[in-house]
Amino acid sequence: MILQRVHFPFFMSLLLLGTFFFSCTRSEPSINKATSETAYHQYITPAEDFYAKGVYDSAYYYYNQIRTKSDAKTDGDKIVYSLLKMAAIQQTQGDYVGSEATATEALSYFQKSTEGQYKVAIYNTLGINYQHLFDYANAIRYYQKASALADTPLQKAVIQNNIAVVYLEQQHYKQAIPLLTVLSQSPIALNNLEHQARVLDNLGYCYFKIQDSRSSAYLKKALAIHQQLQFDYGLITSYSNLAKYYQKNQPQLAFSYAQQSYAKATAIQSTDDRLSALALLMEVSSPSQLRNYTKRYLQLNDSISKVKQIAKNQFAKIKYDATQERNENLQLKAEKAENALALAQQRFNNYLLFFILLLVLIAVVLLYFYLKNKSKKEKQAAIYESETRIAKKLHDELANDVYQTIAFAETQDLHNPIQKETLLDNLDKIYTRTRNISRENSAIGTGASYEMALKEMLSGFSSSRVQVIVKDISTVPWDKIAEEQKIALYRVLQELLVNMKKHSQGSFVVLRFEMNAKAFLVHYSDNGIGMPHPIPSKNGLHNVENRIRTIGGSIIFDTSSSKGLKIQLTFPK
Repeated sequence: MILQRVHFPFFMSLLLLGTFFFSCTRSEPSINKATSETAYHQYITPAEDFYAKGVYDSAYYYYNQIRTKSDAKTDGDKIVYSLLKMAAIQQTQGDYVGSEATATEALSYFQKSTEGQYKVAIYNTLGINYQHLFDYANAIRYYQKASALADTPLQKAVIQNNIAVVYLEQQHYKQAIPLLTVLSQSPIALNNLEHQARVLDNLGYCYFKIQDSRSSAYLKKALAIHQQLQFDYGLITSYSNLAKYYQKNQPQLAFSYAQQSYAKATAIQSTDDRLSALALLMEVSSPSQLRNYTKRYLQLNDSISKVKQIAKNQFAKIKYDATQERNENLQLKAEKAENALALAQQRFNNYLLFFILLLVLIAVVLLYFYLKNKSKKEKQAAIYESETRIAKKLHDELANDVYQTIAFAETQDLHNPIQKETLLDNLDKIYTRTRNISRENSAIGTGASYEMALKEMLSGFSSSRVQVIVKDISTVPWDKIAEEQKIALYRVLQELLVNMKKHSQGSFVVLRFEMNAKAFLVHYSDNGIGMPHPIPSKNGLHNVENRIRTIGGSIIFDTSSSKGLKIQLTFPK
């Protein structure tokens, strides 16, 4: 059995595309989108002209140019229209798989303003593709989607006819007949002769397949309408259906109708219809004619296969080349954007570096004033501490002696040599203590006489009760020691010995000086009562720790010994 050549679903797609094209071209241009608008107007005219002339490869190229050069965000309707026309071209050339892919691509470019209209066309196109690929379940599914979104009764009626054609191709004639009967009796069929002829032709063919006598009337009425309208594709189908109807009972009449179908298909250069008509002629012709029609059929079939394959390759190449060009443009844009980003990043880094340097400069200035203010406060505190210490020494060590000496001078007979000698001794003691206090708080010379002054100060703490022993002081290169370190060392050792004299209760003190590759060390030890734990807050050792830290040194108290005190002082070189 030769399958019926169905034209009507295909023409429905062209009808929908034409309607949507005019609505698309009437839409207002996108504001501030000169580039995409220029591309659209540059390519749409040649695309439509080549399409109308049947030069499909050129039309496909220009539609694809619109697709690739339009802005997807603002020109989605133009892209969808171009993709639909591309899908229709692929469908015309028998590339149903490619047409399906192109139509599916259009779904991603929908805009709300035209979504319903375009979806009808896309779903209908997909239905036709699946129908030609014999995927009837999907064909019906997409026809039903298109029918649900159809805007006009005519669109809905024609899509319902397409569903009936699928049933017809499945040989489900009893499902197709009720649907076609309803369509034939609708006002749409009465008011639109072309649609009426389509429905009647399909209904007549269904009745023919189930051997119903009503078949002839419907087929002949459809032929009459097609002849009246001079609708070439409709005439091809009517002649073909009548040839099949008369094939068994009136073979000569069947042959005549088959010849008319072939002649009409040849006249309009419809190769697929010519192939179907030749296949039908092979069935209804005499044995003498069969060879001629078989030869024509094989030649045409080979030619069509080659043309379709070439068309498929052309469409694929056009898309591939356009995609490559687009990718190259995108790559150039990406590189340009990367360069701009790198420049922006460099500017940002420069600003950041400047900002960091500014912060560092501000921090340095603030630190300078902070340290200067801190140093000023420390000096003031040291002066206050020194004044307090001097006042305390004067009060504790001199005030009582001066008072007692004054009382002695007032109450004793100073003409007495013994009393006079006692007074002189007391005055000498007061003088000695005054001189010692003066030395403790006088300026410290840090020049060449520093070592001698340090020795004198240390030896000044020796008495009949305590012996101060100094070791290796001359091994230290005092000229290489910083001035502030010399002053701090002098005061630290002075503080230690004062603290020893007040609290230690020892009989000897040993001070040993040492210099190694990294630091200058002083080892202090005595045989006194040791250091209480913790050190009292008013103890002079706290002053020692503070002085040591100011010059970056350290102090270590050895608490492991059960008797006496051991201290190690360390100064950086």
